[in-house]
Amino acid sequence: MPPPYQITRYTYRQAKRLGVTVKRSTNKDKKIDVYKNGEKIASVGALGMSDYPTYINKMGKKYANTRRRLYRIRHKKDRTIRRTRGWLADKLLW
Repeated sequence: MPPPYQITRYTYRQAKRLGVTVKRSTNKDKKIDVYKNGEKIASVGALGMSDYPTYINKMGKKYANTRRRLYRIRHKKDRTIRRTRGWLADKLLW
């Protein structure tokens, strides 16, 4: 089982821009829980999978940008509908 996810400054900044707050997920398979006005709206990010800030820390910005581009291609259908889990994952983790 992977270690608990450490929420990055990148994700906190993105959450602030979207007007939501994030906390470590209570769902053992997800990275973060997203809250709007104190009410949980979603759990996003598969635990064990990397994301943009993790790739930056481990492999550098150039590699992270390649992974981001590929993620966006792969998740094109589920990342474009506002306020869905896919959209939130895209905005907060990528």
